[in-house]
Amino acid sequence: MEVNKEKYAADLSSIKEARARISSFIHKTPLMTSESLDAISGRRLFFKCECFQKGGAFKFRGACNAIFSLDDQQAAKGVVTHSSGNHAAALALAAKLRGITSYIVIPKNAPQCKVQNVVRYGGQVIWSETTIKSREETATTVQQETGAALIHPYNDGRIISGQGTISLELLEQAPHIDTIIVPISGGGLISGVALAAKSINPAIRVLAAEPKGANDAAQSKAAGRIVTLPETNTVADGLRAFLGP
Repeated sequence: MEVNKEKYAADLSSIKEARARISSFIHKTPLMTSESLDAISGRRLFFKCECFQKGGAFKFRGACNAIFSLDDQQAAKGVVTHSSGNHAAALALAAKLRGITSYIVIPKNAPQCKVQNVVRYGGQVIWSETTIKSREETATTVQQETGAALIHPYNDGRIISGQGTISLELLEQAPHIDTIIVPISGGGLISGVALAAKSINPAIRVLAAEPKGANDAAQSKAAGRIVTLPETNTVADGLRAFLGP
C-alpha cells in the first residue's frame, strides 16, 4: 500500500530517503525480547529499544532528518523549536553535528535533566511559560528575530519521515510481526511508524497507547475531532503533548 503523498505529509519514499540521509548519524537500535513478559502476556513480544538511540530517544531520527534536509543558506540561519525535553535535546544534538545554531524554547516546568541535555549539546535555551500557546508564540518570535528555520516537534513531514525509519528497521529485524504498539502524544512517531509499516505490510496492525491521564488521542478518536485536555496527569512527561491539527 503506497501512500499518496498529496494527502499525507510523508510516504514510504520519503521515509526511505530519510533513512539514507541519517543512517551515518543514528544508531540502529536493538530489538530485545523477554521470556517472562511473553509468559505473562501469552504473546511473543519484541521491544524496539529507542532508549539506546543517540540523545536517549527516537526523537533524534526526525530531528536529524529535518536538520540535514535544510539547504546551506537556510541552515546558516540556524533552527528553532519548542519542546519540554526529548525533541529539544535531539534537535540541539543534530544541529551540533551539522555545525549550526539551535534555539530551543523550553517551558519553565521542563525536567532539569532534559534541559541539561540541551545545554550539553550546545542549544541556546529560551524559556517560556508552561502552556502550548506560550511555547508556540515564543518560538515564532525567535524565528522572526533570527530567521531560523522552525522545526515543529511532530507536525512536520521531515520529522514524521525520520521517525518512520523505525519501522524499516523493525520489519527487517522481525519481519513476521503482526502488531506494533506505539506511544502517542503529538502524533509524529505513530504517523511515521504507521505509514512505513502499512506501506510494507497492509495487514499489520498499528495500535496507539497513551496514559489515561493524557488520553486526548482516545477522546479525539471517539469524538471524531481534535479534543484538547485542560491539563494532563501522568509521570510520562514525554507523552503530555497534544495531537496536532
